[in-house]
Amino acid sequence: MQPGYRRRILIEPAQGLVTAELEDDYHRMVVILGHDNGVITSVASEMKRSPWTMCPGAMAQLAETFAGVALTDVPKRGQKTQNCTHLHDLAIFGAAHADETAPVAYDVMVSDAADGARRATLLRNGALVLDWALGQGDVFTAPAELAGRQMGQLNEVIAQQDKQGAEAMRILRWAAIVAHGRGREMPAGMSATEFPAGSCYNFQPGRAAQSFRRPGADIDFSRPGAAPMADRGEAFAAPD
Repeated sequence: MQPGYRRRILIEPAQGLVTAELEDDYHRMVVILGHDNGVITSVASEMKRSPWTMCPGAMAQLAETFAGVALTDVPKRGQKTQNCTHLHDLAIFGAAHADETAPVAYDVMVSDAADGARRATLLRNGALVLDWALGQGDVFTAPAELAGRQMGQLNEVIAQQDKQGAEAMRILRWAAIVAHGRGREMPAGMSATEFPAGSCYNFQPGRAAQSFRRPGADIDFSRPGAAPMADRGEAFAAPD
């Protein structure tokens, strides 16, 4: 198995309810949105695994952010850095699929860097949707239509995609950014102040100083036989 970062996301709509769950090297989190007449009536979340001791407080923040918001207004709600960014993303994914009837499963792999080069792939329901090659500084070398762009310059391209295409690109872009964490030592007890302030709920000034890396928070899913959300493995079809 190729060494690298793995992430899975499963979005499951039901009548009046949608569940979105994520697992990767550092997190396993769930968001459940209740909704009626296009408005979110309840926000529940769970952190099955989180990397920092202050992360769980973000669950209350998520409810404060999205309760009572129209499903169509969720992407415009903002306040992402005031929230756990992963819970916030799951709320956006859930809202986008709330009125659908079939689950959606995303499978992401970002290879570890070799001479500065990485490969990032995304499958939707077992079918390959995106296959990116990234060089030094996260500059695209493939596909041809992205070659020469830097990862941070994707907004214009994403804006030109349909709903499915835009969601896929956002998921893979964020995963490729988070995957850089595999190249950094993050021992248990490490202070959150070692990271730039303000990027999410945990890293807000005043909170970061009280937050420390949890022991056993990280899982290397590159190991043979390991996979994110293995207990839901039936939802993630083998590649076509």
